[in-house]
Amino acid sequence: MSDSDGMDDLVDGGLRQSLMIGSRIAETLARRRQESQRQEEHAATQAAYEANARLTAERSAARAALAPVNKDQWWDKAQPRDIATAYTTAEAWKNHDPAALAAAEKIRQEVLNRYGIDTRDAATNAASLEAGIQNAATDSTRQDALARSQEETRAAAAEHEKAMSLLAAASIEDLRAQAAVLAPEMERHQVPVEYLADPELATAMQIAHAAKTPAAVDAADATVKERLYLIGKDGINGPDIDQLRKETAESVNGAGNEHFEDPGFVQAAKEMHETKLLAEAGFTGSERAPMEQRYELAEKELFTRMESVGREIEDRVTGSDSSRLTDQGLKAESASAAGYGSAEHLGKFADSLEGAGASEAQVRGRLVAARSEGTHPSAAVTMDKGATKARKSRSGASVGAQRGKGGLSR
Repeated sequence: MSDSDGMDDLVDGGLRQSLMIGSRIAETLARRRQESQRQEEHAATQAAYEANARLTAERSAARAALAPVNKDQWWDKAQPRDIATAYTTAEAWKNHDPAALAAAEKIRQEVLNRYGIDTRDAATNAASLEAGIQNAATDSTRQDALARSQEETRAAAAEHEKAMSLLAAASIEDLRAQAAVLAPEMERHQVPVEYLADPELATAMQIAHAAKTPAAVDAADATVKERLYLIGKDGINGPDIDQLRKETAESVNGAGNEHFEDPGFVQAAKEMHETKLLAEAGFTGSERAPMEQRYELAEKELFTRMESVGREIEDRVTGSDSSRLTDQGLKAESASAAGYGSAEHLGKFADSLEGAGASEAQVRGRLVAARSEGTHPSAAVTMDKGATKARKSRSGASVGAQRGKGGLSR
């Protein structure tokens, strides 16, 4: 393995800096959204309607901006600025929109695997991230990062909002193009163009358009009708996380705020919410997937996610969450601490990670982090363990999740 030519260090430093600034912008945007919601609550009916329409449009634009992060092709070509923009948007909306929460987790995993950077540092420990930037960036970049003021952050936030407006306009054009292809189905079901922003409805419409047999057409039409009913109840973007949190807390014992930080749990809660609405409205599902079965599957997944989150919290509290990959990596690091940073050491470190089952992306990310931070990973792991704190929570089987009164109406 050859020594780095400096490009990895430059990309890593630039991305860390972008993520830190993105975190600050996300906080600003989140505060603006919260203020908008407060104004909506106290405004007159017309003003509240306008505020809600604006919030819905902004949420749709955020979803459109985050859609590409689920595609591997996007990550293969994404530049640090693209990643930072997506990160900023996801962080600003993740406590409100289930899709943004899922995107935030996807971004965290990809950035960690590809670049060796944990985006949680940017969101919760800016001082630690700035220290990392100082180690990774050039002198001029470091001085520029430290000199950024609140005014510059506001300017960056304004630029971000302008970019989001452009994305929203582009999204509308994409919906119109899609509607042109689906015109027969759009007319048959009386679907407004903007409804195609719901990805599940768009998929159902595409299936209906491609259906060749009467049975296939009937099945697709049934799904379209379900999605249209749910849009009528929850809007194009579906229920927000606050709504799901309230409903789930009322019907499921042991569901806490920490569970709504897990995208899988939020998705299961959303599926329970939707199947319950459909059942109460008289939808029966299909022979292969009757509504009651769909509800029970969603409920089972929700309880499984509750137990999983509980175990993760318990592991963090007890310090028993180290994986085989981490153990193997730390052994390799401690064995060669004296020559840390050399080409020979990095080669051995990469071999040890591959032997522990790490993917190519994980190996690359760990090596980039090792080269840029200039600190032996064992010291970094020690500092992280000392700084990590977790909320106390019951976990596993002890969570006591039980089906409550708000189950599926039959």
